[in-house]
Amino acid sequence: MRTQTRLILASTSPYRQELLSRLRLPFDVIAPDVDESAHAAEPPAALAARLAHAKAQAVAAMHPNAVVIGSDQVAELDGVALGKPGHHEAAVQQLRAMSGRQVIFHTAVTVVRADHHFEASGLARVGVTFRALSDAEIEHYLHADRPYDCAGSAKVESLGIALLQSVESDDPTALIGLPLIRTCALLRQAGIEPLLKTAS
Repeated sequence: MRTQTRLILASTSPYRQELLSRLRLPFDVIAPDVDESAHAAEPPAALAARLAHAKAQAVAAMHPNAVVIGSDQVAELDGVALGKPGHHEAAVQQLRAMSGRQVIFHTAVTVVRADHHFEASGLARVGVTFRALSDAEIEHYLHADRPYDCAGSAKVESLGIALLQSVESDDPTALIGLPLIRTCALLRQAGIEPLLKTAS
């Protein structure tokens, strides 16, 4: 890429790193120091948007000459946010609750270029309908994929796709953790053109 503009992903998520690498732009990874706790009565979509913004701003404050991407995803069932399960028992409970139901995944992205006073955000909504799942299917899946670091307890880029009945979205990679269609649009606004591999 013929550019002096540094691109930074404000995330240590391996899923977001893999997705951003699909654009074939060189980038660095820096972990943002952000409290990811939800505010009282904060809607799931608002939580995702706030955290994506906070992550991008935290890293941009340290690297004002870079273009910084922040992203966050929150799963929602019946208006309640579903976090990362963290362990097996919590994942079992999440999948039982989602069995035969539609879950909404809100994936937010913010791009900040502090030296140009640029900041823009996008939010992708993904409607995911889960199949009716038996306990045996849930146990087999969790032991195979171990998705304990994934909101909603499902790695759809892996065996988790077998849990699903349908997916509705206008930005399909949002379900994995970074909405690349929206990210490309925001990068172009920030002066980086992925297809031409140039930056201004």
